[in-house]
Amino acid sequence: MNYENILVEQRGAVTLITLNRPKALNALNTAVLKELIDAFAAFDADDSQRCAVLTGSEKAFAAGADIKEMESQGFASMYASNFFQGWEKVTSTRKPWIAAVAGYALGGGCEVAMMADFIIAGDNAQFGQPEIKLGVTPGMGGSQRLTLAVGKAKAMEMCLTGRMMGAEEAERSGLVARVVPAGTLIDEAMKTAEAIAAMAPLAAMATKEQINAAFEMPLAQGIAYERRLFHGLFGTEDQKEGMAAFVGKREAEWKGR
Repeated sequence: MNYENILVEQRGAVTLITLNRPKALNALNTAVLKELIDAFAAFDADDSQRCAVLTGSEKAFAAGADIKEMESQGFASMYASNFFQGWEKVTSTRKPWIAAVAGYALGGGCEVAMMADFIIAGDNAQFGQPEIKLGVTPGMGGSQRLTLAVGKAKAMEMCLTGRMMGAEEAERSGLVARVVPAGTLIDEAMKTAEAIAAMAPLAAMATKEQINAAFEMPLAQGIAYERRLFHGLFGTEDQKEGMAAFVGKREAEWKGR
């Protein structure tokens, strides 16, 4: 499909999605959301694709939501349209996906990066929720996901002051999984995505479900949920293949069933 605001490329079993509004520093608007919803749905439905990478440019992953689209709106129009609805269709993607972040990831850009299963950051990355400087608050999950990632004190300080967090601090704080040189970001993200894509597909989806459940369930309930998914994988062909390959000291050949 031809998109106006994103680029989509399949590299083997990995789908690379690139935000492509360079003149607007990849600012996120309704058109971008619609295209991302379509691209992620296509990725999730394609059995040949097992992991995705979402990235921007070296200067900006996404500098925020498109202020021009929001500036003139009032409460009634924002509430009636449930502005920002639709991102849950991106976060409901069942297969693993990575945000590869270089440059600015601010406001909505930071929020979209945090929707990924994890973030790999270039060493020039800058994260922040500066909405307060515009007289508003985060509206795409920033106050919630940032707090879960870095804790109340740091999230409160960042959201109340609009301070940006550099890549090294983001890694120390648990916001990003790894920091790499900005010039190698896509290569490193693709290597990680290829490693995930080489795993048993159903086990990868179940692992994602288990870890996400840790934020929603009490510990005992989460452990029981984990155990049932673990048990359930013993009804798959991939479990039989994986364990037979281990015993036979050979590479497993996954079928995704």
